Amino acid sequence: MHPSFTRLRLPVIAAPLFIISTPRLVIAQCTAGIVGSMPALNARPAELLDDWLAEITEALAAHDRRHPEAPAAPFAINQIVHRSNDRLDRDMALCEKYKVPIVITSLGARSEINAAVHAWGGVVLHDVIDDRFARKAVEKGADGLVAVAAGAGGHAGTTSPFALVQEIRRWFRGPLALSGAIASGEAVLAALAAGADFGYIGSAFIATDEARADEAYKRMIVDSSSRDIVYSNLFTGVHGNYLRGSIVAAGLDPDALPASDASQMNFGSDRKKPWKDIWGCGQGIGAVDAVLPAGELVARLAREYRAARERLLNLETLACT
Repeated sequence: MHPSFTRLRLPVIAAPLFIISTPRLVIAQCTAGIVGSMPALNARPAELLDDWLAEITEALAAHDRRHPEAPAAPFAINQIVHRSNDRLDRDMALCEKYKVPIVITSLGARSEINAAVHAWGGVVLHDVIDDRFARKAVEKGADGLVAVAAGAGGHAGTTSPFALVQEIRRWFRGPLALSGAIASGEAVLAALAAGADFGYIGSAFIATDEARADEAYKRMIVDSSSRDIVYSNLFTGVHGNYLRGSIVAAGLDPDALPASDASQMNFGSDRKKPWKDIWGCGQGIGAVDAVLPAGELVARLAREYRAARERLLNLETLACT
């Protein structure tokens, strides 16, 4: 495994949450022992990204000085590499300035982006929804993959996590994170048992104190379950999962949404979106029953993970007697 991942105290990467992830959440995640991440595009205006990267870098370094026995996990920045992102070059230059340890790329693998990250010693993870895109990403130089399976929040695929991981693992041995309805320590262990190296968790972190999300959004996650998730491409041109209650509140019928197309994608501009109150969320939220500090959520995940692993070890011991 790449040295960037050796500081993790739990095999989890926190997904970059559009609008919601900020330095406050990233720092809390990293100091709790998991990879924290945020989209570069969350920094608006664009100049704010410089300040945010400085804040994260300095805060994690200060934590390491205070806690040499438990150093912070590395952080990641998500870059939308779709051609509509007119900020990409500027944001990548700032990632180079701060030597961002991990870059998560989305919506199109690009070899020149991967090469740029490698030049400063960083690692690239590319998110994919099927095996075909996974092969393209690795061919273009991605170090690792995020398998975005059915049930993931935001932009998501439709393939079972078991099917997607096993198809990728037939040919790829690099870092692999699994995304899709993971919101408990048991689910993290299941992801590893299926063949992934990390669980990739997003929606559960929306319901944390540090998340930059409307309190009603957080409460809706706590009060909802998988039956309240709607899969649609209306809002961004790419299929994704959204909270039914937010769609209803926007005056739309979640059971009769029209279709859109990929040409409607727009990343990087500051124009107002009519769908800002449509809330992305994955199917795993049945495990979320309270709004917590991010550190407490990670601690709970770690307890569940250890308990699940111990339970399986006990079952294996019984089977061998």
